[in-house]
Amino acid sequence: MPTTLRIATPAGHSLAASLYTPAKPPRKAVLIAPATGIGRRFYHAFAEYLVGEGYGVLSFDFQGVGDSLAGRLRDCPASLVSWGTNDLSAALDELTRQFPQATSHLIGHSAGGQLPGLMPNAARLSSLLAVAGSSGRLANMPASYRPRAELFMRVIIPLSNALTGVSRTDLVGMGGPLPRAAGAQWARWCLGRGYVETGFGREVQEHCYDTLDIPSLWLNATDDEIAVNANVDDMVRVFSRMAPRAEKRTLVPAEHGLGSIGHMGFFKRGSQVLWPIAAEWLERQA
Repeated sequence: MPTTLRIATPAGHSLAASLYTPAKPPRKAVLIAPATGIGRRFYHAFAEYLVGEGYGVLSFDFQGVGDSLAGRLRDCPASLVSWGTNDLSAALDELTRQFPQATSHLIGHSAGGQLPGLMPNAARLSSLLAVAGSSGRLANMPASYRPRAELFMRVIIPLSNALTGVSRTDLVGMGGPLPRAAGAQWARWCLGRGYVETGFGREVQEHCYDTLDIPSLWLNATDDEIAVNANVDDMVRVFSRMAPRAEKRTLVPAEHGLGSIGHMGFFKRGSQVLWPIAAEWLERQA
């Protein structure tokens, strides 16, 4: 069972986290960065698998999500930018404190693989494995899914922000409700090119997307209507320094005996047949 702890952040709030410690001191440690609105418990089975493979693991909840929500959600100031600059960097600091002799690796799900370029300490990472990481650009989504995404980003998020003070992303099954700033930023970034690139020079004044140079693997699935190949390419492009050697792999559910993978399925217990892909790639990294 993991150890539950709190991670102090430079902004003054704390993050709920789960620490998974292997039987022997690990050579490599993994930070699991969650998708937008998804709590860390969703990744528990995957974290236990990695520990069984000898990795140290830390998972956490972004501010305003799960056990990292303090007080009323409508009063939470968290944004996608603060998740990257503050929360992700604080979680990496904690990972290196817990496993000081290990190299640090980030496995990010969706937003968790898109935001590392905002981390002031990202250069301490040895690799990035992004699962369903993409720009999420609406214009590249399949015609069958795009109307739902348009309704979500253009109507539900701004309307719920105005009426309730929070982004009711839960209404369409996209995780839990979000702090209004995080939801508004998410909607705006998905309407442009390159996700966070939309905010460059505006809410994003400093970043390392053009300097971070580490090995990366980008996994998506043929039945993922959000992280389609064009959106994966769009996101990888923003990581301009590491883009030339970025590895990409598109998973076909039937080839692994699965009925579906989609945007969320990789980390589910029923998809454990896929997990060696991550472990074997990590094993090849420094």
